[in-house]
Amino acid sequence: MAVDTIDEVIRALDGIIDWAWNEESKLGYFAALYRRVTRAVKDGIASNQFQNGPLMERLDINFAGRYLDAFTQFRSGQQPNESWQIAFRAAHWWRPIVVQHLLAGINAHINLDLGIAAAVTAPGDQLPGLQADFDQINGVLAGLVSTVEKEIATVSPLLGLLEKFSLKTDSAIIDFSLDEARKFAWDHAVKMALMSPAEMQSAIHDLDLEAAKFGHMVVSPPWLIKIELMPIRFFESNDVRRVLDVLAAGTARAAAAG
Repeated sequence: MAVDTIDEVIRALDGIIDWAWNEESKLGYFAALYRRVTRAVKDGIASNQFQNGPLMERLDINFAGRYLDAFTQFRSGQQPNESWQIAFRAAHWWRPIVVQHLLAGINAHINLDLGIAAAVTAPGDQLPGLQADFDQINGVLAGLVSTVEKEIATVSPLLGLLEKFSLKTDSAIIDFSLDEARKFAWDHAVKMALMSPAEMQSAIHDLDLEAAKFGHMVVSPPWLIKIELMPIRFFESNDVRRVLDVLAAGTARAAAAG
């Protein structure tokens, strides 16, 4: 799915959210969250929060394009990267809680896509010029985390058990740390920025396998964790549209639903 501006990214995400709402599909959960992140980045660019706004928009477009392409491939019966296939297939399963669906998408998008997008946006010796703004976006994401967790609790009232079962710390749920994932992505961007196209394709394949292993652990963890997560799932809303409306807070869909 070709997008050339951040506004086109947002419209594409709106389209996925609308489709998922009409189809009552959990495939829209990550898109709804991602739409909010993209909007926050757009607002940050508009308010000169980043040193190089145009470069950040180009990164956002390249980054989002990988998710949009993967989603389109999956919907059309093709095979996206394995880490995305795991996240998308899980949308058809009953057992994963909302947070697991979101983390599966976040895993594929950050542990796989982000480093690739950064290397493509600023190849070779251009990459160091992107680092300050790349790091700055951590603040944008951190500002959303606590808000989104509180909102998810309205459709998943026992979400607090994650902390009781030691499955959640300040910035990690089921052993996932957003900050660590972004550092991981930057390290791989540094390597890939200097690679030839053939070398990059090989690196992407290896990186996808690594991300897929973690994605599988997220959506299908060991049985002990599954058992601990079960009370959360039993009391979590099965109304996909309601969950989408919560995750999509601030979008046209959420406004219309309200």
